[in-house]
Amino acid sequence: MQSPYVRLALQSITHYLNTGKPLPMPEGMSDELTRRRAGAFVTLHKGGRLRGCIGTISPSQRSLAEEIIMNAISAAFTDPRFPRVRAEEMPEITCSVDVLDAPEPIDSISQLDVKEYGVIVSRGNRRGLLLPNLDGVDTVDEQVDIARQKAGISPQESFTLERFKVVRHT
Repeated sequence: MQSPYVRLALQSITHYLNTGKPLPMPEGMSDELTRRRAGAFVTLHKGGRLRGCIGTISPSQRSLAEEIIMNAISAAFTDPRFPRVRAEEMPEITCSVDVLDAPEPIDSISQLDVKEYGVIVSRGNRRGLLLPNLDGVDTVDEQVDIARQKAGISPQESFTLERFKVVRHT
């Protein structure tokens, strides 16, 4: 059974494909979706391969539902790594939605667990994030290294670390 979070993300993409506009807030959304504010990542797969992933570390919309709607549109249509999702692809697209807890600063990678925590690596205004429990990312060192590279931080530069938990909806 598809979660309401995933259903909302996929509905948002389909609506945008059909109208070119963001999905208006659907009726009957839970309080969790309409009253909570949180960062969220929407990840799209096609045939088991990544097809788009965009999210926010901190909330940028008035509600979690709006965060999911906007991030689903971004994942489908503006992820610079992929072409825009086309309508004929939608039957093959699967989706997950990660809702982020607030990040907390940590002093050492020993405070990370690749399965439990996502990581944010920062230096100045450069930030790289990697979600937890991703296929092919098996160690904390790999997780931190990928996030560091995403931020454009070289191996010789110092950086700060934050960790966060997510609830993944599939």
